[in-house]
Amino acid sequence: MLFLDQTQKDFFETRGYLVVEDVFDQRSVLDPVRAEYAGLLDKLYESWFAQGRVDTPADNLTFFEKLLIAYRAKCDWFQPMDISLPGDRIQADTPMHFGPAVFNLVTASRLLDLVEDLIGPEITSNPIQHVRIKPPATDLQRDEVRAHITSTDWHQDRGVAHADADETTMVTVWCAITDATVENGCLQVVPRDGVDELLPHCPQVQTAIADGFLDKSKAVPLPVKSGGVVIFHPMTPHASLVNQTDGFRWSFDLRFNRTGEPTGRSHFPEFVARSRANLANELRDHNRWRKLWEDARSRLAGQPHIDIHRWSADAPACA
Repeated sequence: MLFLDQTQKDFFETRGYLVVEDVFDQRSVLDPVRAEYAGLLDKLYESWFAQGRVDTPADNLTFFEKLLIAYRAKCDWFQPMDISLPGDRIQADTPMHFGPAVFNLVTASRLLDLVEDLIGPEITSNPIQHVRIKPPATDLQRDEVRAHITSTDWHQDRGVAHADADETTMVTVWCAITDATVENGCLQVVPRDGVDELLPHCPQVQTAIADGFLDKSKAVPLPVKSGGVVIFHPMTPHASLVNQTDGFRWSFDLRFNRTGEPTGRSHFPEFVARSRANLANELRDHNRWRKLWEDARSRLAGQPHIDIHRWSADAPACA
């Protein structure tokens, strides 16, 4: 059974992106994610308040009010909330989050149905994944460079993976938890039909397409409502707009590839999210998912740092 019609599939193959609304059910999928993150933030905020790092009691504060107060106080909630280990040095106690509600989002049937229509029935959850909770631009700290908090620079998803995955069949699914609008920093894309190669990237503020290699005048904004997704081909250049509102914009980046092919970040764990050939291969337990990442953290904390991209600042395109 197909969940994308042929027109949608043709658009994706030609243009390199697709917006699909109403993928996630609010009550059964997104509300549990919100509750899970609210509980996580409550524990973090309680600790910061006890330490005197924030001076506003949590009573009657909303989730986003706590986030903003903590961000202004330079209390880091991003890494404790992220569904990945960081790209910089990993410690034995580096925080991360792999809860049941997020696992339910990552493995939601409707989501995997869309992915199956594009890459086939043997689907691996790729470890290049993140939560993105973006404060208003007016509140960003001047030294903020994390793409998952500030606006994201132009890049191709193929370009932020290792070269061993350059032939891997994969898609990125950007999942809107809050509405994403032009005003609050939705994604924008330069359609793939104008870009048919991997462009040089440079380790700038973020890993970004080198200056002069992309015609940004062709950019198309991609607003999407809460519960909807934007799907990207790995060669499609995209970025985000600036959050010009006084609220937060919340999303998850998820990536899926054809099982058995390189993920582009082999030092992080993958798992089989769907297998039509052998259901026993599918991971169904969020505790096992969390354990995969805990084991990776323990292993990587004792190793030399592994860069998450292949680009060098002294490459000709970056000079």
